[in-house]
Amino acid sequence: MWDDRDDPSAEQRRKGLRVAFAVSLGFTSAVSLGAIVPFLVPIFAAQFLLGSSGPMPLGKTLGAALLILFTGIGMMVLTNLFGDRPSTFLILLALIYFFCFAAQAAGTGGPAIFLVQVVAIMVPLIGILNKDLANSILSILVTGILGGTLLMWLAHAVIPEPHTTRIAAASSATVRPPSYLRALANTAILLGAVAVCLVNDQLSAALVIPITVASLLGQFDAAASSRMALGLVIINLSGGILASIAYTILTLRPSLFSIFLIVLVVTLILGGRAAGRLKDAKMYAGALTTFLILFGLGVSPVPGGAAESFATRIVYVGAALIYTVLMAAIFWPQSETRESRAK
Repeated sequence: MWDDRDDPSAEQRRKGLRVAFAVSLGFTSAVSLGAIVPFLVPIFAAQFLLGSSGPMPLGKTLGAALLILFTGIGMMVLTNLFGDRPSTFLILLALIYFFCFAAQAAGTGGPAIFLVQVVAIMVPLIGILNKDLANSILSILVTGILGGTLLMWLAHAVIPEPHTTRIAAASSATVRPPSYLRALANTAILLGAVAVCLVNDQLSAALVIPITVASLLGQFDAAASSRMALGLVIINLSGGILASIAYTILTLRPSLFSIFLIVLVVTLILGGRAAGRLKDAKMYAGALTTFLILFGLGVSPVPGGAAESFATRIVYVGAALIYTVLMAAIFWPQSETRESRAK
């Protein structure tokens, strides 16, 4: 009988199925339990699963979970101490974002770095824009970390990966010299989006725009062709469009089973592509993140979440995409632009 253990397409299918299983189960469970931010658990699970074909070792899993948790606690402290001093607060945020982008540029930290970014964006914005919700931040983070970790292990238990594939995936990981100029440019771009949201009292915009910017900066090579930039915008925007369609379908037959089926189908489409090894895999992972955030806001009890139209939220996503592409083209080092074009 033919053995597909070394078949890349079989590995992609297994990874895509794990993502679809974990995300749909995590999202539905979060909604059923009345989670304030139902998209956090599935985003954590998806990032952990897309980061590797095999489950994270226990030590690495605990390290990532503690890093994310301590980041959240630290951001709560910084928000309480410096939230009323915008200049100082933005400088501190810039240092944290710079560390994350430098780690990403060096290829270290894995999916935990993006999740640290998400936490470092969400916590200060929620803490400043919604004082009532700020009291629940720590429980939200703990639930997200524990839920995402448990779903990662459960998905691997249900759909295991052959041992030989895990070894090959681990040996293919590479560490690159960090690009500090690119990290600095990315920090300025993300900080600009966060600063705009801090002076705006719309919490849903604050959750959508900066996270979309951070996700896009992890995908986008501004030095690549304009066709790639257009494709990046279209693929990420498709996550918002799918969320709008999904929410419309849900309003026709509102139930937990409908939510499960909707998220499962969309995650099979986007997660299957995100699980691949091609260059556009990160784009589809970003589109999945966008879908989960927008659809999650639609079904969550966040103040103003469901009432705000999906058209408005898609405008937020589109604005974030255009802003990021333009700013990256302006601020990214020209030397790196020429090197990427030469590849």
